Amino acid sequence: MREKVEKLLQDALDEKEGLFLIELSISPAHQIKVIIDGDQGVTVQDCIDISRAIEHQLDREETDFSLEVLSAGVSEPLQMMRQYVKNVGRKLKVKTEAETIEGTLVEADDATITLQWKAREPKPVGKGKHTVEKEAIVSYSDILEAKVMVTFN
Repeated sequence: MREKVEKLLQDALDEKEGLFLIELSISPAHQIKVIIDGDQGVTVQDCIDISRAIEHQLDREETDFSLEVLSAGVSEPLQMMRQYVKNVGRKLKVKTEAETIEGTLVEADDATITLQWKAREPKPVGKGKHTVEKEAIVSYSDILEAKVMVTFN
């Protein structure tokens, strides 16, 4: 069953330019769960279209199943490089083994992401603090978890 679902899912995603698979899971009880994301976001209609493309090609008489198609949640950690690219310009909270960084994602390439933020630090000379621009380049392999920080203006 998995191979058939994977093929149907890939065909459906090929027709919906900009959408991509985050996760496909199929339980032993044939509960199919598909999580998708999109370069420009995911609409409810996108989820409906992907669901129909899979569901209409499977026979419930042959195998009883349930199907759930979801968009990647805002609170879910980023899992793929393509998600980082999509979120350039947004504020992220990135956890590594050594530290947690909150900053604006300014760049995402094949190997690393670049975060920038402002910090208040003691002045090098004299009393008081000043605001400094900080930047960190983090390798994908060093990221334990990265989440988009939702802000309401």
